[in-house]
Amino acid sequence: MIDLYSWPTPNGHKVHIMLEETGLTYNTHAINIGEGDQFKPDFLKISPNNKMPAIVDSDGPDGKPISVFESGAILIYLADKTGKFLPQDKRRYYNVLQWCMFQMASVGPMFGQAGHFRRMAPDNEYGVNRYSNEAGRIYGVMDRRLAESDYLGDSEYTIADMLTWPWCRYPESQGQKAGHADFPNVKRWFDAIAARPAVQKGVQVLADASSGAPMSDKAKELLYGKGQYQRR
Repeated sequence: MIDLYSWPTPNGHKVHIMLEETGLTYNTHAINIGEGDQFKPDFLKISPNNKMPAIVDSDGPDGKPISVFESGAILIYLADKTGKFLPQDKRRYYNVLQWCMFQMASVGPMFGQAGHFRRMAPDNEYGVNRYSNEAGRIYGVMDRRLAESDYLGDSEYTIADMLTWPWCRYPESQGQKAGHADFPNVKRWFDAIAARPAVQKGVQVLADASSGAPMSDKAKELLYGKGQYQRR
C-alpha cells in the first residue's frame, strides 16, 4: 500500500497519473498548501523541503517502509518498483532520464514562473516577458523533439511524458497566446496523452478538495511570502 501526500497541482498530477497508470493501490492524504499543511512536522518528516507531493511505500525495496519526496524521484521509484514506463535497455533508459531532467530543470520551473508573474505580478513587465518568452522557447524544444518521436523520452509513453504533460495543460497562462496551435507536434502529443483513461482519472484526484476560489492573502503569504522560510 502506498500513502500519497499531495494536492491537485501539476506536480501532484504527475504522481496521481503514474499511480493510476501502474494500477498500484494507494491512499490519498490532502496536503492543502494554501492552509500550510506542508509545514506540519509530520509531513516534514517525509518531505523535508516542505513541498508536495511525497509518498510512503509500506513495501519498500527491502520490504520495509520507505518515504520518497520530489515528483521526479517518485516517478523513477515507482517505475523501478513496477517495471513499467521506464525502459530497461540502457540507451533508452538514459534517453528517458534526460527528458525527465529537462522537465524538472526547465519545464516546471520556467512554466511555473511564467504563470506566477502573469497571475501575481502582471505589472512586472520584465518578469512577465522573461518567463513567457522562456516558456515559448521550451515549447519549441519540445515541438522539435516531438517531430521526430511520438513521445518525449522514447518511442513509447514513459515517465518523461507523465512528468511533463501536467505542466502543458494551460499554455495561455504561460504566455502562449495561441495555446498549443503554434506547436503542432506538442498538440498531437498532448491530445494523445489526454485521451488516456489513467490520465483522466489522475487529474481528478483531490479535485474536489480544491475549491477553485481566488487565492486568499494567507495562502499567498504561505506560498510566496517570507513566512514559509521562517517556519521550522
